[in-house]
Amino acid sequence: MLLKHIKGDKTIWAVVALLALFSFMPVYSTSTNLVYVVGKGSTVGYLVKHIVLLLMGFAIIYLVHKIPYRYFSGSSVLLLPVVVFLLIYTLLQGTTIGGANASRWIQIPFVGIGFQTSTLAGLVLMVYVARYLAKNKDAKIVFKESLWQLWLPVGLILALILPANFSTTAILFFMVLVLVFIGNYPIKYIGYIIGVGLVALTLFVLVVKAFPGAMPNRINTWQNRIENFSQKNDVEQYQVEKAKIAIATGSLIGKGPGKSVQKNFLPQSSSDFIYAIIVEEYGLVGAILVVFVYFLLLFRIVITVRKANTVFGSLLVIGVGFPIVFQAGINMAVATNLLPVTGQTLPLISSGGTSIWMTCFALGMILSVSASKKETEKSILDDNPLEILHETIG
Repeated sequence: MLLKHIKGDKTIWAVVALLALFSFMPVYSTSTNLVYVVGKGSTVGYLVKHIVLLLMGFAIIYLVHKIPYRYFSGSSVLLLPVVVFLLIYTLLQGTTIGGANASRWIQIPFVGIGFQTSTLAGLVLMVYVARYLAKNKDAKIVFKESLWQLWLPVGLILALILPANFSTTAILFFMVLVLVFIGNYPIKYIGYIIGVGLVALTLFVLVVKAFPGAMPNRINTWQNRIENFSQKNDVEQYQVEKAKIAIATGSLIGKGPGKSVQKNFLPQSSSDFIYAIIVEEYGLVGAILVVFVYFLLLFRIVITVRKANTVFGSLLVIGVGFPIVFQAGINMAVATNLLPVTGQTLPLISSGGTSIWMTCFALGMILSVSASKKETEKSILDDNPLEILHETIG
């Protein structure tokens, strides 16, 4: 029986399955936008692709949750230079969309699927930060040493993500700050880092303004999003206005599955603004149920944190688990016009490949911690990354 082979928190498994199953109808419904407006593919084709991506995601969860979570500690050290290389390679492609720099994806050879390298980089970085905090839980942290061991990798990865994806950079930076705060990193040092981050962002904006050809229209895009958010009647707020209409016409129980009108007019209705279509089709009841399911996931993540046998296990779950729920909150806040447009998808519901796979990888690590028996902090943190590499190859 299948249940005998899955380990860890059964509620998390149930939540993931529920979100995946629920996603079928919204993705199928919103795919008409791509078919009839953009003129690509078929609604059934998009649904089949989404189902295949989810099945691959569940395979990732299953395989990852079978790996003892102590291996993720050393692996994060090995993968840091890999993700740095991938981020540099992604930026050098120089992809532009609508005249704006959008170097976020690389194509997976022979598959034809785009891979957003920043999502992998964010996952690896959070594990690395959790490892650092666990290794230094009983030590007096020296700020100068932590600059090299902790903040140099963080700063490098954020700097490589920033030119093409400000929202992901901001979210990742915030999540790192939350993790180091929970991990008892000195508060005054966190203040220093926030100051350095603000100065670095200011310098980046000034440099790009001085040399606009280096990053075409990126600063203007950020500026327009903020201005459009503050100017409620601005004509350029087409996406937000259509999302508002979808939400306003959803009423209590909605128009019914597949009966959305705004899906045909709302760009990114299958990804960034899928929550607005959910509200239109399933009403206030559906909207609240989706929020409840994510809160249930957050609750079970907190339970897993409390039950973890090691500090690294707890910090690992916080580092890879909280961003999932946080991203969901941002997506729903954007759809309801509480935040400016960010381009963040709704985890496990929005269509997409990389976001689904990386979310599933993170959930697999959480379930690995949940399923773990007795572990010792020393055995985890003393793992030599080179030995892990040797075991993997061997």
